[in-house]
Amino acid sequence: MHVFKNADFISCEDENRTFKYLVEKDGKIIFTGDQLPEVYSRVEPVDLKNRCVVPAFADTHMHFSSFAFFNSGLDCRDVHDFAELDDLIRKYIALGKKEKMILGFGCSAHTVAEKRLPERGDLDKITGHPLMIVKYDGHAAVGNTAMINKLPASILADPGFDAKTGWFYLNAFYRAVNSISQSVSLPALFNNMIAGSDYLARKGISLVHTAEGVGFPLDLDVDIVRFANRGLPQKFHVFFQTMNIKKVLSRKLPCIGGCFATALDGCFGSEDAALKEPYSNNPGSFGTLFYSQQQVNDFVKAANRSGLQVAMHVIGDAAIEQALTAFELALNDFPRKDHRHILIHADLMNHETIEKAAKLGLCVALQTPFLHWQQEPMGYLQHILGDRIKNLIPLRSMLDAGLVIASGSDAPCTLPDPIASIYAACNHPNPQESVPVLDALRMHTSTCAWLSFDENKLGTLTDGKLADFVVLDQNPLKIPVQKLNNVKVEALYLKGEKYDGQKNRGSAGLFFDSLKNVYPS
Repeated sequence: MHVFKNADFISCEDENRTFKYLVEKDGKIIFTGDQLPEVYSRVEPVDLKNRCVVPAFADTHMHFSSFAFFNSGLDCRDVHDFAELDDLIRKYIALGKKEKMILGFGCSAHTVAEKRLPERGDLDKITGHPLMIVKYDGHAAVGNTAMINKLPASILADPGFDAKTGWFYLNAFYRAVNSISQSVSLPALFNNMIAGSDYLARKGISLVHTAEGVGFPLDLDVDIVRFANRGLPQKFHVFFQTMNIKKVLSRKLPCIGGCFATALDGCFGSEDAALKEPYSNNPGSFGTLFYSQQQVNDFVKAANRSGLQVAMHVIGDAAIEQALTAFELALNDFPRKDHRHILIHADLMNHETIEKAAKLGLCVALQTPFLHWQQEPMGYLQHILGDRIKNLIPLRSMLDAGLVIASGSDAPCTLPDPIASIYAACNHPNPQESVPVLDALRMHTSTCAWLSFDENKLGTLTDGKLADFVVLDQNPLKIPVQKLNNVKVEALYLKGEKYDGQKNRGSAGLFFDSLKNVYPS
């Protein structure tokens, strides 16, 4: 049993409460309030020293396997020019990790002095070691000649590959990444996941909605993350990125979807997010819908009839309408009161689509960090979208319509950081779409838990729920919203115990050893 005192506890319940004491026993909360009952008075209290406590955070949409891989590898998102990129890559190679192929992440034309993406020739000047760098939005990549020569001819014949620039788009990109990922050893993959898990813990994250099923042979990432629930400190709610319903049912997973194979369109960074009106900078382009309406209808109908929770990547308004049409047909065909189907991203919603989504009982797993994204700045979005920028991630309008929304990072696209996400939600570039701090907190706590059917265990500081909480150095309800990004996570408590990482293996060691038994190297 632990008695925690001397903090501003914020419950994040529907009727939010603040209080001064929290008591935990056997990993669960058994008391919250301002006056400690006599029965607990003999327990030596844990003094939190005037800090603030909120429920442990969640990330409603990321690609954990990919994030863990790049978190331990070559991260290029902070370079300012190609000279810095050159230096970064050479230093990485000098570390001597003996990787057969190097896969980096994060190049953007918006953050480098050259104001363009690197091409095959640029990378050839840096190294003759096989190298590929994935674009910051995770939807395209560029390879040097050594890497390109390693790939099967069928991938290089794909229309999505540009031999001159070395860039891989659309299906060519997915196939190239799948091919390269086969060179990653299982011990390296496991250790990356342990390091990635500790990174999330330092940000106060205990619940992860992860989209898996791309980049690894035999859907290895799906199964490994499923096993991660046995040993890593976070709880993982796994979305299998496939339209093959049998694959999901055979693993007894409750949900299907995510991005990639269940992406209905592309992204703004590649200007292939599907729009109803053409791009402002390119009147001949409406982006790309990856599937016909009938294909999406058939998939959603079958998944809904199978009792699965369905999540689909939609960014542009045309893709959002395609998804809404499919969900409406599926729910008319087989009504379900508590399906909790999800639109992922839903970046460009107007009043009509918001109202329709709310009427259908859909949820939105959005990413407020996109509103302050250095790699894809607002000036660029204004250039390609024009006046439609006012409808970009319209948080306040969504909440006012009764739409259930929760936030995440889409890691590795942006780094998992709920505090930065909360700051972005309360400091929307369109001030009319900013939300109050408490609503922003709930987007990373109670609503996230609800989206994964965990609301009876997680998400609020409520008697009977797990004693999973985050200690903050400041109370976000008591400071100006402009200073929210200064709030620091000081500690994560899981089941009432302070989490100190996996340095001594502990549960992570059990995770690693159990996986070695299942997937011997």
